[in-house]
Amino acid sequence: MKRAAAATAAGRSDAAGRVLADAIRQGRRWYWQRMSAMVLALCVLVHLVTIVYAVRAGLSAEAVLARTRGSLAFGAFYGVFVLACAVHVPIGLARIAEEWLGMAPRVADAAASALAWLLAALGLVAVYGMVAG
Repeated sequence: MKRAAAATAAGRSDAAGRVLADAIRQGRRWYWQRMSAMVLALCVLVHLVTIVYAVRAGLSAEAVLARTRGSLAFGAFYGVFVLACAVHVPIGLARIAEEWLGMAPRVADAAASALAWLLAALGLVAVYGMVAG
């Protein structure tokens, strides 16, 4: 009888531990999505201002590329932009996959992690191509 009670108590504490661990993971995701959203808000604003300036100045694509080549500031700015996207987007898509598509949380998180690495890799290659190109 004592073993059954101990097993039940252990099962409850194990389940409570999983619930707590899940709550901590969700809190971390919430935090990183909000932090990346703040970075993205600033990056999008700077990006749009830059586009408006280039269009109003009548700069061609060739002229814009000439200005980005060798620019460490451009590379750093857009590198941060890419990394913020690679953090922000997969977190939201994983939640959508869980809630709307009924995907298991582990599967959604694995797919989101793969997407994050893909976004980061492709985005950073693009930034490198613009700066070093």
